[in-house]
Amino acid sequence: MPVGIVTGASRGLGLALTHSLAQRGWDQTVDARGAEELERVWAGAPQVRTLPGDIADPQHRLALVEAAGEHIDLIVNNASMLGPSPLPPLAEYPLDDLRQVYETNVTGPLALVQLALPRLRDGARVVNVTSDAAVEPYEGWGGYGSSKAALEQLTAILAAEHPELRVYTVDPGDMRTQMHQDAFPGEDISDRPPPEESVPGLLALIEGSLPSGRYRAHELVEVEA
Repeated sequence: MPVGIVTGASRGLGLALTHSLAQRGWDQTVDARGAEELERVWAGAPQVRTLPGDIADPQHRLALVEAAGEHIDLIVNNASMLGPSPLPPLAEYPLDDLRQVYETNVTGPLALVQLALPRLRDGARVVNVTSDAAVEPYEGWGGYGSSKAALEQLTAILAAEHPELRVYTVDPGDMRTQMHQDAFPGEDISDRPPPEESVPGLLALIEGSLPSGRYRAHELVEVEA
């Protein structure tokens, strides 16, 4: 039975991906900051081990790796922090908030991989969820976007330093999620696709043989089709 860690698994993309992996027989350790919601959505689910906590917390990261066991086949760094809502321009961005965004979106994912590296089997996957905001200069997205840009560069270097692994960044595209709604308070985002539509692209990385690199989830589905 393959073993994985998925962060941010109480809603959105993390919830949808964990459901799909569970159907494929994965043993998973999952987390989210909201303990009540995490326990509610995964109550009674076989092979899904819940561990509420914040990926920015060193003790929580250690607990995730310990709970997963001695051999790990997959890490999905999906948990993210948007930052202040409405999104402020960089000239007005609160620096304490920016540091928190970076702790969650950059330092936390790298630290989790560092802890797990001795347990990752050859060929194991590291999937770091990114965004088009990492490469496009959208107004108001300076905090979140720059953190994802930093995550992408860390991921590319990890791939170069660990050729025995498959190390990916994947852009899931626009999704109808709470985080996306928080980025556009008061706006109707019902035209965005549900996160379930991005899952096949992630599965193509997790189950396929694509080389390490940056991918867009929907383009992977088109290639598979």
